[in-house]
Amino acid sequence: MPASTSNGLMPVGSSLSFAGLEQPLQILRALGGGTQGQVYAVSSGVEELALKWYLPSCIARDPRLKQRLQQSIRLGAPNGDFLWPMALLEPSDQSRPLIRSSEPGFGYLMPLRPSGYLGAHLHAGGRLEISLQNVLRACFLLADAFHELHLKGLCYKDISLGNLFLRPSDGSILICDNDNVEVDGQSAGSVLGTPGFMAPEVLLGAAKPSASSDQFSLAVLLFRLLTRHDPFRGQMELAIRCLDEPARRRLYGEEALFIFDPNDSRNRPDPIEHPAALLTWPIYPPALQALFVQCFGIGLRQPHQRPLTGQWKQVLSRCLDQRQLCGHCGEELLTAGPCWSCGHSQTPVLQLQMPHGRVAACAGNALHRHHFDPHLGETLQEPIATLVSHPSDASILGLRNLGNSPWHGQLRNGQNLTVEPGKTCNVAALQQLHTEAGPLTTLRP
Repeated sequence: MPASTSNGLMPVGSSLSFAGLEQPLQILRALGGGTQGQVYAVSSGVEELALKWYLPSCIARDPRLKQRLQQSIRLGAPNGDFLWPMALLEPSDQSRPLIRSSEPGFGYLMPLRPSGYLGAHLHAGGRLEISLQNVLRACFLLADAFHELHLKGLCYKDISLGNLFLRPSDGSILICDNDNVEVDGQSAGSVLGTPGFMAPEVLLGAAKPSASSDQFSLAVLLFRLLTRHDPFRGQMELAIRCLDEPARRRLYGEEALFIFDPNDSRNRPDPIEHPAALLTWPIYPPALQALFVQCFGIGLRQPHQRPLTGQWKQVLSRCLDQRQLCGHCGEELLTAGPCWSCGHSQTPVLQLQMPHGRVAACAGNALHRHHFDPHLGETLQEPIATLVSHPSDASILGLRNLGNSPWHGQLRNGQNLTVEPGKTCNVAALQQLHTEAGPLTTLRP
C-alpha cells in the first residue's frame, strides 16, 4: 500500500548521509509500506534506486535480519531477476535526528523496479492482459531464478504471488523481498512463508523453511500463474464454513488433496465456484501436468520426491517450443487435438528439427542454443533465431537470423541460400540450414 509522506520514516525531499556511502541519498518519494518497514525511491546523484528502511518492531522480532542482509550482499544476486540487496545502510550521526523513529535502525539499497512490471496477483485474479506464451515465459524464468538461488546454497522461504512482478509485454519477472533469503539449513528467522504457499511440513511445524519447501512453494506459484486457481481449493473447501487457522491446517496440511489428483476425485473443482481451474488445466500437455501431480501427490508428504527446478525448466521450455495458434480462433495451443477454446480441429504444422529439440513453426517461437547442444541448460536468453509473420501476409512465416554469422542452407527446390544476420528466409520453402549453433531441417506434416 502507498506510504504517507507525512508520517513516513524518511523525510521526503531531504538528502541524508549514511555510514559507508560517499554521497548522500536524496529521498525522492515514498513507494510503499507494510509490517516490516517502508520503501522509498532515492537518488544517488547517478541513478535512482530503492531504499527499504525497517521499523523497530521488525528488527526486534528478527534478530538475524542484519546478518542475513550482509550475507546476501556478500554473495550477490543469483541472477538479474532478483531485486537483490546492494548495500546495508545505517544513518550517520547527522541523519539520525531526521529519521522519524524511536530507534534509527537500518535499511538496504536495491535496484528500483522499472515501469511496466505489475504485481503477479493481478494475473492470478484475472485482471491482467497477458498472453499464454508470456505466462509460460514468466514460469520458466521463475524456475530458472530459483534454480540459480538454490545453486548458491540459499533458500527463499516465502515464495508467493506477493513477491513477484510480471511484465505482460514479454513475460519478464522481478522477485522482491529478498531480505527473507537464508542459507539453506540455517533458517532461524521469523518468516515461515505465506498461507496457501507453505509446504505442509512447514505449515504443520514439522520443519523449517528450506530448499525442499521452496520447491513446493514454487510449484504452487506456477500452478496459480498457469491456472489462476489454488491447487487445493476444490469441493472439500466448499464444505468448510469458516476458513480459520484449524481449517487451513486441514486444507493445506493434514488433509491436503490436489484438485486434479488422478486417484482421488473428492476435491475436484466445482464447475460453478472454480471455473478457471476446469478451463485451464486441459490446456497443458501431460508432461507439465505430471510434474504438478508429482509435487502435490507423493511430494506432499515426501519432500525429496518433489520436482526440481531443472525439471520445471525443461518441461516449460518444451511447452514454449510447441506453442501453436488455432487456425480458426487464433488462441494459443500447447497440445494436439481440437482447440480448447473453439473446439475446431487443427492442421498439423511444420516443425523445425535440431539435434536436441524440435520447435513448431509458429510466429513468436524461438530457437536457442540448447536446441543444438545437449550439454547446455535451457535458457530463453539470446535466441539465435525467431519465427516471424510476413508484414503483409500473416500466413507466410519467416525464420530470422538473430546471430552474428550468416547461415547457409538449401531450399526444397534444390537451390542454395544464404541468410545474413538480421535477414529472414521463408520457412515454407526451406529444406535445411546450417546455423552458427548447428544444423536444422524442416519436418513437414
